[in-house]
Amino acid sequence: MENKVNLSKKSKSFTGIKSSGLVMLACLVLAILIYQFILGNPANFLNGDPKNHPLEGNFLGLIYKGGIIVPIIQTLLLTVLALSIERFFAIKTAYGKGKLVKFVAELKSFLSKGDIKGATALCDNQQGSVANVVTSALVKYSEVEEDKTLSKEQQILAIQKEVEEATALELPMLSQNLPIIATIVTLGTLMGLLGTVIGMIKSFASLAGAGGTDSVALSAGISEALINTAFGIATGALAVVSYNYFTSKIDSITYCIDEVGFSIVQTFAASHK
Repeated sequence: MENKVNLSKKSKSFTGIKSSGLVMLACLVLAILIYQFILGNPANFLNGDPKNHPLEGNFLGLIYKGGIIVPIIQTLLLTVLALSIERFFAIKTAYGKGKLVKFVAELKSFLSKGDIKGATALCDNQQGSVANVVTSALVKYSEVEEDKTLSKEQQILAIQKEVEEATALELPMLSQNLPIIATIVTLGTLMGLLGTVIGMIKSFASLAGAGGTDSVALSAGISEALINTAFGIATGALAVVSYNYFTSKIDSITYCIDEVGFSIVQTFAASHK
């Protein structure tokens, strides 16, 4: 059976946004615009003045009363949403065109038969990170097979090294921007707590004011405290869900790469005694 593999180019696919700082900057600008012109719209408040209480049942005006911390937390929330969408498409591309489990099963079937040419064609059709790693390994498979100067052990080590190097090139692109989402898990909660502290300080300041309790200032301070707490918790919770979801997806891809890499090495060892 002909095992020679033609060198094929790796699939070019969407690998994600590298300038995460620009994403955060854009989210900050958008958050400020939302805070000023949507949440702070005079129509949301009594007598059309943002300094007054929000209209009864007006949720936008209530959020506006959260104060200066609101656009900061909004920035973090929008960043999580933007990077989550970006990671979704990047990892979806990394999975390839078909179901990854089916691809691995079919690939192992080709390898068990020693059909390297068929395995390569399957990778070309599948594309994605796993297919890229396997294609590199199969190319190395053909190269070491023709190199009669290498011992069997050296040939196997060369294939294993190729799998490891190809994997090292693919995996960093999959986890790109996830550290930022992981940071927002904590940062979002902390910003919410900071807003809570600021709001409570205003509340106690109104209680200590001369001439009795200022009910307007007191209620504004409590609203600011509670709104920022809610926003901070919601942002942190979304970031946790996003981070864990994409991490599990990357783990699945890593497992498939390891499984297929082992199969390629075993196929070579079994067919070259």
